[in-house]
Amino acid sequence: MLDLEITQITVVILCALLIGISKTGIPTLGIFVVAIMASIFPARESIGLVLPMLIIGDLIAVTYYRRNVNWKILISLIPWVLGGLAIGFSLLFFMTSSRPIEIILGAIILVMIALQFSRERWGAAWIKAIPHSKWFIVVMGTLAGFTTMVGNAAGPIMALFLLAIALPKKHFIGTGAWFFISVNLLKVPMYGSLGLITLDTLTFNAWMIPAILIGTYIGITFLPLIPQQKFNWIILLLSFLGGMSLLIGLS
Repeated sequence: MLDLEITQITVVILCALLIGISKTGIPTLGIFVVAIMASIFPARESIGLVLPMLIIGDLIAVTYYRRNVNWKILISLIPWVLGGLAIGFSLLFFMTSSRPIEIILGAIILVMIALQFSRERWGAAWIKAIPHSKWFIVVMGTLAGFTTMVGNAAGPIMALFLLAIALPKKHFIGTGAWFFISVNLLKVPMYGSLGLITLDTLTFNAWMIPAILIGTYIGITFLPLIPQQKFNWIILLLSFLGGMSLLIGLS
């Protein structure tokens, strides 16, 4: 069992609750979990501790939103996501510091938010065309695979991608849930081979299951109460805060 202080355990329980909510209600809350966990554990080790908790939330999400999935979008992402995972795994194998990646990821998220805001505000033809272009799928798929591998931090990337292609909120959550359970299960043997998932971390994860389940219930309950337009703006706002936290190093 991990040797943690009561304050650390309390923070992890809060993170488990947020993971549940993020998986079934507000996806971009997950980026705060990444930042918080990296502040109380070494950044590299924290990703192995978080991954099994994410998978538990994913299982609930894909079960509840199983009829709200855009399979065409998911299939189009597969080759590029796998490429991003391979790049991320290679980097983790040699990487000793995650700070350069956090800066790059934060900058990418902020640029994407600016494009999405410009698209909704001014609707320029070239901006509207971006989400429907082949290169957009290539770039976003690769980024999603890479960022989920190196830091469980693909939440804002996928959120902004799904927002850009204008999915309704239930399909937004359902499509994202199937994406994440697929890539997260692929990451388990990779993290295990790097020593980031151990029997001790899995035992600790098991104690967090009740908090995750409570969080998923909160997300499922409140999602129908959020109007679509407000949902979109919440995604953008939380993505912005998450991007800024990565860029300036709040984790």
